[in-house]
Amino acid sequence: MKISIITSCYNRVKTIRGCIESVLSQDYPDVEYIIVDGASTDGSMDVINEYRDRISKIISEPDHGMYEAINKGLRMATGDVIGLVHSDDFLFTTHTLSDVAAEFERSQADFIYGDGLYVDAVDTSKTVRNWIGGSYSKGKVRLGWLPLHPTCYMRSSFVKEVGFYNEKYKIAADTDFLVRALYEHSPKVAYLKEYIVQLRMGGLSTDSANRRVMWKEDIDIYSSHGFAALPTKLMKMMWKVPQFISAKFK
Repeated sequence: MKISIITSCYNRVKTIRGCIESVLSQDYPDVEYIIVDGASTDGSMDVINEYRDRISKIISEPDHGMYEAINKGLRMATGDVIGLVHSDDFLFTTHTLSDVAAEFERSQADFIYGDGLYVDAVDTSKTVRNWIGGSYSKGKVRLGWLPLHPTCYMRSSFVKEVGFYNEKYKIAADTDFLVRALYEHSPKVAYLKEYIVQLRMGGLSTDSANRRVMWKEDIDIYSSHGFAALPTKLMKMMWKVPQFISAKFK
C-alpha cells in the first residue's frame, strides 16, 4: 500500500524543515512525498532542495492559496492512500504512517482519522489544544462535528468520488471537503485512537486575523449543504471547548 503525503508550503522557512523531516523519518517503506510550494521568497525552497533527492515530487510556482496547492498535489498523487502534512505541522511519531497503513488493512476503511495536538508555535512541547477525534456519525457532522483535517487519510479511490477542494474558500475549504466526504457520501470510516499529528498554533485556521473570514465561509458552507448554518457553526465551536480544557491537564 503506497501512501502519498502532500505538503503545501508558502514562506515557511522557519517550520518546513521539521515538517519534511517528520515525513522522511517514517519507518513505513512505501511513501510518495509531494511538496507544492507557492513560489516562496523567504528561503523555503533552499531548505526543501536540501532534501530533493528524498522527495518524490516538488513543484514551486505561484498559486492562489493552500487549497489550490493541495489540489495540485492530489492531481500528482499516485498512492493508494492520501494524507496531508501542512508545512507548520509534523507527524507525531516515526511509526505514524505504519499505524495508519495497518489500520487501513485491519478495517478495510475508505477514510481514517485520529487525534491531534495543537502546540505553541515556539515551544512545541507546550500543548494548547488536545483534539480527541471521538466516534463518527453523520448525525454528528450535521451538528458541527468534524475530524481534525490533518489526521484524515483517505483511499485515493474515495478522494476521486468526493472531488477536489473548493478553491473559492480561502480558509474553510477543508470544512466543505469533509462535509462532502462524511455527510454526502457514505464511506466506511475508522477512528484510529492515537495521535497522528502535532500542529503549531498560528496556522491559517488558527490565526485570529482570519477568524472573521472563516466564520463567513463556514456559514456559507453549511448553508450550501442544507444545514441550519448559524446553529451548526455555533455547535462546531462548542465541540472545541473540551480540547482547550483537556490541554491544561495534558
